Amino acid sequence: MWPDIRPGVGPDVGPDLGQRARWDARVRLGVLAGVWASLLLVTYWWVTGGGVQDLVGWASGLTSLGRLTGLLASDLLLLQVLLMARVPVVERAFGQERLARTHRLVGFTSFTAMLAHVGLITWGYAAGDLAAVPGQLWDLTVSYPGMLLAAAGTACLVMVVVTSVRAARKRLRYESWHLLHLYAYAGVGLALPHQLWTGQDFQGSTARTVFWWGLWAACAVAVLVWRVALPLWRSARYRLRVTGVVDEGDGVVSVHMTARRGSGLAAEAGQFFTFRFLSGAGWTRGHPYSLSAAPDGRTLRISAKEVGDGSASLRHLRPGTRVLVEGPYGRLSARARTRRKVALIGAGVGVTPLRALAEALPYAPGEVVLVHRYSGRDHARPLFERELQHLVERRGLEVVWMPGRRRAPGSWLGDGVGPVDDTTALLQWVPDIAQRDLFVCGPEEWARDVVASARAAGLPAENVHVESFGW
Repeated sequence: MWPDIRPGVGPDVGPDLGQRARWDARVRLGVLAGVWASLLLVTYWWVTGGGVQDLVGWASGLTSLGRLTGLLASDLLLLQVLLMARVPVVERAFGQERLARTHRLVGFTSFTAMLAHVGLITWGYAAGDLAAVPGQLWDLTVSYPGMLLAAAGTACLVMVVVTSVRAARKRLRYESWHLLHLYAYAGVGLALPHQLWTGQDFQGSTARTVFWWGLWAACAVAVLVWRVALPLWRSARYRLRVTGVVDEGDGVVSVHMTARRGSGLAAEAGQFFTFRFLSGAGWTRGHPYSLSAAPDGRTLRISAKEVGDGSASLRHLRPGTRVLVEGPYGRLSARARTRRKVALIGAGVGVTPLRALAEALPYAPGEVVLVHRYSGRDHARPLFERELQHLVERRGLEVVWMPGRRRAPGSWLGDGVGPVDDTTALLQWVPDIAQRDLFVCGPEEWARDVVASARAAGLPAENVHVESFGW
């Protein structure tokens, strides 16, 4: 049912406007504090275990620094697993965009510390003789308990890190990258025996043993519960099936799905699910798609452009096809909203979650503006043009149509906008952008340019909410 938009009557945005966002900010602060507390704790144990005293000698100093980097690498590696385990309170507070950035930063930091650990420990065990390091590394690998497993785990992590570098990601299909990324779990698991059998810092006291075993157990439980058990339970409960496939034009198709009656399918406009369609080969590979229409508790609609194997196969889905889901995920939703006025800016198929938000958010005429950049080539029409026009007429949504390809690197405007800088154009379309919440969806670099313009126009960082196509 449409919210009340009678003249002079603003729709009730709810008593919790900003309340969930404030709670999420407290959760983020708590997680950050927990991360730093764990790093300080393992550093404290290194100091009390003679780590500083050992620095007076060359060989002992190398070994001591190797111990410290190993402890920090292990801690960060496990915290990274927890951050990406889809723990609901964490996922809702951070959102996938921020979690992915944090995951990447923590991942590269832990990997660097791990390499430093291997090099320093080996150099220290070789009595500081650099020429003896290769032989010492071989001896450590084949002679010490758990080291062969640790070497295999390191190889898995190296593969994950190499394929996570931006240049490598651009050359890989999403499906291949996602499969390779799963080897991170193998890398973490294979390192456990080495740490427990040969790491004195893991067994030096009851507190240390409880801490490390507790952190390992928390990671294992989080992955099994929220990455495995919960998606299976939800898929069984919802029993989603495809009910129709619609060609939206310009290579975009929409898939309509329906859950069984009374399943209580919970999702918000702007969120996304990871879908697996049981339609034949390749069904094991999950693909994330945002909802392109406001969910009603039973039906879902996604819309995707055919750019890969997964999205290309959507066109051939048949009604009745079973669907497995993970989610809902993402914070590009009313959860992040703190202000009555909202600006939505999307590029191409990135308008899909914004179209759902424009439908679901409560607002009075003029309180929500959507800037939609679309290709416009071959007289192509904007995606969801008719639906958005209906929202203009019925809800008072303001829409700025921006046809044309991206005019230049570093600019998010279309090539038909004219000789005006990005921030000036944004202020012409949304003069009060600094007093709104901004929701952005589109390619990663393009989204960064949009945010830069909004920040230059005075919009605070906490009122910017982004979901990009990067992975």
